[in-house]
Amino acid sequence: MSDNINTAEKKENKALVISVLFVVLGVIVMAIIGFLFLNEPPEIIEGQAEATSVKISGKLPGRVVDIYVTEGQKVSKGDTLIHIHSAVAEAQLLRAQAMETAAAAQNRKIDAGTREQIVASARQLLAQATAARQLAEKTYNRMENLYKESVISEQKRDEAKAAYEAAVAGEKAAESQLSLAVSGAQREDKQSALAMVDVAKGGVDEVNALLQDQYLTAPADGEIDRIYPEPSELVSLGAPLMSLLRTDDKWVVFNVREELLNEMKVGTKIKLMIPALDRKEVEAEIFYVRDMGNYATWRATKAVGDWDSRTFEVKARPTEKLDDLRPGMTVIYKK
Repeated sequence: MSDNINTAEKKENKALVISVLFVVLGVIVMAIIGFLFLNEPPEIIEGQAEATSVKISGKLPGRVVDIYVTEGQKVSKGDTLIHIHSAVAEAQLLRAQAMETAAAAQNRKIDAGTREQIVASARQLLAQATAARQLAEKTYNRMENLYKESVISEQKRDEAKAAYEAAVAGEKAAESQLSLAVSGAQREDKQSALAMVDVAKGGVDEVNALLQDQYLTAPADGEIDRIYPEPSELVSLGAPLMSLLRTDDKWVVFNVREELLNEMKVGTKIKLMIPALDRKEVEAEIFYVRDMGNYATWRATKAVGDWDSRTFEVKARPTEKLDDLRPGMTVIYKK
């Protein structure tokens, strides 16, 4: 009886051992199959959509009169966005225009030459000097003849000669005065007056250039992202008034470790997935790769067998137009 029981127990133990062996063998086979045929899950890199943002500012300090757009509004290049009024700039324009008028009048006066009355007076003085020279010449000639005949003394002859030479000098001086009156102002005076006109015109142009920024327009097609001032507020020189989002210039940006750059070179096309657009898959071309610096370096934690890994910023531009892609949306790249 006991022999039969022992025999039965041995059979059960043997069956159990065989079952365990089959289970272990099955696990081993499954592990081998998984190792040989199962792929590693793809590495996911998360990025973000971006777009060019243009700050709109002006060089005219003043008060905001009107704002013609609202945040989120689509605009075209050249559309009027905002009106700024500056009473100071307008006063400067009036002053500059007055200076230009005065400079132009002075230039016309100098360019017109000497008045006719002065020229006529100079001609009369020349005529008188010529008559005096002719009389002195005749007197000197008579005195010279009388001196040769020993009628008068040498002193009388010399006095007549001196009077004649003085008359000649007076005639030449009168000729010079007439020439100066006819020719008008000196060349340097004319150049100076013309330069003053140019300076005055430059002042007017400078103020007009400022006043051109009374009405600021959109520099490109896009969408108004932010409006900073409110109507009636004062704005300073160069202060940003609005930001314009260029919806025609969108891209995505990733921060990746350097060991992944082999597959993310400039010019490479990659497949992206956008969760917010119903997991839409799009193609993008990488156009920018830049080292982010030491602050973004992954430091090795092992003393042996590992190394530091730098982080690079990678930008890619979609090859198709995506109107619904908004800055800030998450973009997924599966390696």
